[in-house]
Amino acid sequence: MQIITQKNQKELKEHGNYAFPVNISIEKIESYEKGLFLWHWHPEVELTLILSGEIEYQVEDNTYMLSAGDGIFCNSNSLHSGHMKDGKECTYLSVTFHPRFLYGYENSILSTKYVNFITFNELWASLVLKTSVLWQKEVLENIRQIYELSQNEPADFELRVHMLLLNIWQKFYQYFSLQPDHAPKPKQHLQRLRDILLFIEEHYNQELSLEDVAKSANICKSECCRFFKKHMGMTIFDYILYLKIQNSLPLLKKTDSITEVASMVGFSSPSYYSQIFKRYMKCTPMEYKNKTPKFNNIPYI
Repeated sequence: MQIITQKNQKELKEHGNYAFPVNISIEKIESYEKGLFLWHWHPEVELTLILSGEIEYQVEDNTYMLSAGDGIFCNSNSLHSGHMKDGKECTYLSVTFHPRFLYGYENSILSTKYVNFITFNELWASLVLKTSVLWQKEVLENIRQIYELSQNEPADFELRVHMLLLNIWQKFYQYFSLQPDHAPKPKQHLQRLRDILLFIEEHYNQELSLEDVAKSANICKSECCRFFKKHMGMTIFDYILYLKIQNSLPLLKKTDSITEVASMVGFSSPSYYSQIFKRYMKCTPMEYKNKTPKFNNIPYI
């Protein structure tokens, strides 16, 4: 499993629907290949509560170590990723919702005064939530209550979720409104990361050199390697191979020829493709193609 994104790293997964733009789910970091979910962003706000284990969670240029009981607020349109820590398992609850669910319609006072005030400020990309802080403990409990509602939906499920999210947002507003009012500064390194990821996404199935990638960001090769490893947790060429394999998965379901799929994602030979595929997916391309997807319910912890 891995997060699927557009070329600009925007996640393709739908978080609810237009009528009820809320997604509530239990996730496991070990369910993602290599124990990490890649950098991505979405217009929805994401609230996460760690149920067990530990996770290294990155939002923009901040890295957090989160343990059971901790939570994190990830703002709308913020780049974020997560990594398994020291091979340890981690289970977490995710509540993702579009800001419009809070304010109803554009340019309402709820939108301009209370929601945009937070979602439009790049300084507030994230906030770690701890049970040691009373208002944050209440937010974490509200997140848990939203999940409990989703497991046995009452007749007024959507209304009660809306009320809990408004309660959470009021606490965020009270907190952020007391923070220094500094104008957001451009984050050039984050734009550089977006540019590199976009370039790789557009050319991953071609013969890419380190020089090509470095030129796309207007930096030298050594700086490009250091910068990419720091923000992505892997080398550029590991990421390119990983991306090739991920993009080959839907093709395997549609195409009979392994050779053709290997060529479409930029492998020079089907044998090398199969070798790299097995490294990342722990099975051969044919085994993956023939296996029946299984959807297991993850118990609440």
